[in-house]
Amino acid sequence: MFFTIEQGLFKYDITDHYAILGVPINADSRQIRKRYLKIAYLLHPDTFNGKTEQEKQLATKILSKLVNPAYETLSKDRSRSEYKLVLSQMGHNLADELSSITIATDQAQKLLQTSKDRELTYHRLLTPLVNEQYDKLDNVFNITAQISELNLIYLMLSQGEQVKQKAKPKAKPKPEPKPEPKATSSTEQPSKQKEKKSAVETSLKRAQEYIERNNLSQAIIELRETLKEEPNNSSCHGLLGLAYLKEKQLTMAKIHINKARKVNPQDPIVIQAKQALDKVVPDSDRSKSSEKQQGGGFFGLFGKKK
Repeated sequence: MFFTIEQGLFKYDITDHYAILGVPINADSRQIRKRYLKIAYLLHPDTFNGKTEQEKQLATKILSKLVNPAYETLSKDRSRSEYKLVLSQMGHNLADELSSITIATDQAQKLLQTSKDRELTYHRLLTPLVNEQYDKLDNVFNITAQISELNLIYLMLSQGEQVKQKAKPKAKPKPEPKPEPKATSSTEQPSKQKEKKSAVETSLKRAQEYIERNNLSQAIIELRETLKEEPNNSSCHGLLGLAYLKEKQLTMAKIHINKARKVNPQDPIVIQAKQALDKVVPDSDRSKSSEKQQGGGFFGLFGKKK
């Protein structure tokens, strides 16, 4: 990537498409399209209001490398649903870290401290950032980072609330006499677990066959259903990444392959998926290292300031 953001969701190797477009995480397709058209008008070479050729080139790069891919992901119902699933899983996984997370922006801090009307507060804090996001090119990455941190806290709070709701003890009914335990009761739970594991393995095998036959849409449907049963299955995320890679949906491929690597980097399917991804795009770690050696940041594209 030609830009470096180390805040919010970007810190966890997830490109925050909502932050890039400056729309709330619960935005619908109409809101997303309206916002994209406004940004595209500001950055397009034919309508860009910059003073120098260097600014015009930067605006074009931001549009083609940042804004267009974000819109491509969020404008399609299927890819947007997939992406939101990944974000929800990330928020769920990080929900327990709220007390220890480092927050760099005032907006995210205010959202964290909000106990009531969180949804309203989130939108209220987002609005002034969005209004300034693409006014000046020098501010684009800084404001996008601030929006992403706001999005991260919103996700963590939302998912944490869901976890609490699930964990709330339900009112216990009046105890009834317990029936005599069945002779097979001690083996019922392991048996159910075996059945579930067997069903997941069968589904993964079926998805692999679909991918080999290039029936990618069916493979994606199969794997998405499997993720509902096992959201942190590394093989499932790896295969889904491979399927998206073959469909040339690079953003979704990277999301799932990165998720698979976080869960189990030693999984053979994950290793295979990562190797396939590296053939298409440079390794992210190497890219970051190279970026730093060359001066880092997006200004490195145009040489050092003289």
